[in-house]
Amino acid sequence: MQKRDYYQILGVERNANQEDIKKAYRKLALQYHPDRNPDNKEAENKFKEASEAYDVLSTPEKRKAYDQFGHAGMGQGAGGGGAQYSDLNDIFEQFGDVFGDLFGGQASKRGKKSKSSPMQQRGHDLSQYLKISLKDSYIGCKKEIDIYRYEKCEQCDHTGCKAGTKSDICNTCQGTGSMHYRQGFFTYSQHCSDCSGQGFKIKNQCVKCHGQSRYQKYEKFSVNIPAGIYTGAELRVAGKGDSGSFGGPSGDLYLSIEVEIDTKFYRREDDLVSTLNLTYPQLVLGCQLELENVDGSREVIKIPRGCKVGEEIKFSGKGFARIQRGGRGDWVIITQCHIPTKLSEEAKKSLLEYSKQIGDSCQSSGGGISGFFKKFLG
Repeated sequence: MQKRDYYQILGVERNANQEDIKKAYRKLALQYHPDRNPDNKEAENKFKEASEAYDVLSTPEKRKAYDQFGHAGMGQGAGGGGAQYSDLNDIFEQFGDVFGDLFGGQASKRGKKSKSSPMQQRGHDLSQYLKISLKDSYIGCKKEIDIYRYEKCEQCDHTGCKAGTKSDICNTCQGTGSMHYRQGFFTYSQHCSDCSGQGFKIKNQCVKCHGQSRYQKYEKFSVNIPAGIYTGAELRVAGKGDSGSFGGPSGDLYLSIEVEIDTKFYRREDDLVSTLNLTYPQLVLGCQLELENVDGSREVIKIPRGCKVGEEIKFSGKGFARIQRGGRGDWVIITQCHIPTKLSEEAKKSLLEYSKQIGDSCQSSGGGISGFFKKFLG
């Protein structure tokens, strides 16, 4: 089933600011909140859908990627657009500040772990540059990405503890992670030095991750690059950033695209552009030629009689794919005149004779030809 537009889900315009987006989400969260709709699966799904939309539109990087490519650019490598919420508690923990005091202040408190347990934290987003050829940007491609990233430790099931053990509350700060001090009229707080501000201690650490719940590894995976991608575009690969701490959600990987320069073709907005060298007789008399596109396909082009240098001949719909709007640009062929530098004696005589017929002054030197084409080319 096709996914709905995130802006439509929240009922906001595409140029809405963050405050409007937050208000719209809060309104929907209040309407479909599970505490108001017990045992209502439809309301629960709408609550999750709104949360997914808010996850994307409230995050500048995700919103930029969504605005560029829609859902097609949001689900690389992990499926779906925003965060896929299977557990409602994940929503309450992530967006508790949005719910505020809904339902007597309980909305933001649901699902929180005890202070003796490590708090789940989302992994960092990662970024990487990716160079592709113009052909790849034209037809789309699959590229292999290699990256160092933090992965969840499977040996301890991302708890950081040895099997059969668990973390303990820090007795120094009583699990708050901070210590409060009073000096005269002033009160200030600092991270608890005994637990490094975490609020808990792991006495029996996992030998693989050393109590961190994750470890760094080298990973290779394939990413689909959509046709029509361009230099400066940013692709979001969901879930391929660092894994979260202690079971938290993974961050995302952002690929900054750079399209390499091609020797025969270049891009002009959504059009594919190339030049075609023609001889003077071909321009004057017209001709029919077969040309090869950047993807290897072939098209027959008809050069009309009296074709000018710099004329643009178009093949509609043979340009780059338009990622958001749909359809394709055009393949634009710009005509040029090939000026020979070496001619046979017979060819020179023919050109000189033609020059006389049109009343042109033409003198040859050094085995080449002079400004015979000056009148034609302007």
